[in-house]
Amino acid sequence: MKPIRWMATGALAVVLTSLFIFALSDDARKELLREGTSQYFPPKVDFAGEPTPLHLADVKERFDRELLVNANLHSSTLLIMKRANRAFPVMEPILKQYGVPDDFKYLAVIESALTNAVSSAGARGVWQFMPDTAKEKGMEVTETVDERYHLQKSTEAACKYLLAAKAKFGSWTLAAASYNGGMSGITRKLEEQGVTDYYDLLLTDETHRYVFRILALKAIMQNPKLYGFDLSQHELYENLPTKIVEVDSSITDLAKFAKMQGVNYKILKIHNPWLRDKKLVNSGKKKYQIEIPTEGY
Repeated sequence: MKPIRWMATGALAVVLTSLFIFALSDDARKELLREGTSQYFPPKVDFAGEPTPLHLADVKERFDRELLVNANLHSSTLLIMKRANRAFPVMEPILKQYGVPDDFKYLAVIESALTNAVSSAGARGVWQFMPDTAKEKGMEVTETVDERYHLQKSTEAACKYLLAAKAKFGSWTLAAASYNGGMSGITRKLEEQGVTDYYDLLLTDETHRYVFRILALKAIMQNPKLYGFDLSQHELYENLPTKIVEVDSSITDLAKFAKMQGVNYKILKIHNPWLRDKKLVNSGKKKYQIEIPTEGY
């Protein structure tokens, strides 16, 4: 059975490589065919300045798998790139402010594809926070307000988590892995297996692939043309100009409030997805900042 398995694996590799080549643009495909298919595979890779040991056979294969898979999820990857033009300018200065490496924006990419996703376990938003973790990191989660859907505040909360994880593990790579596997989970595996490095760990399949998915999206998004993605600036999604309306009282009807601001209910919710109801309950007189677009509609 072993020779058959080997032959099947080899055949699959040929098929995947062929699919990858034919997903590329004509010019990129010609370049790859001229110089060899290894052209798509970068000679050096790092996460947050920490080198990825591509000289290890399993590490190279795991990274290769994620490159091939994500380069061929063509429509999904295109949408991610379009959304990144809108999300990254919000996230990048916050990461910098907190001293968290810029590479962590790609963690958000694989968590949610830069949408306000909802997982089967109840995690929500671009950074996929569970309710209790969100509250621990200072976000409000109620029936009418859920700041997991607030990109700025959830990015700040993610930074707080990642800084704590880096302090615990001494490694940004392990900090990233813990975002999926949990700090206690990664600690337990490190102790059980007697190692100190992510790339030496045997983990569940999801966490095993997690950092490699980040690395693959980073490689593809930093060199999109090499992987067959050639988007012009006008095809990317943009942040529309907005004004801030500060409120410190309850709003009984957000549809009426929206019309008072010169927009409609749909537009209000698009720009303020953290408002989770038709009203805003604010008995504590908390100050909320509501974004109202000034152009684009």
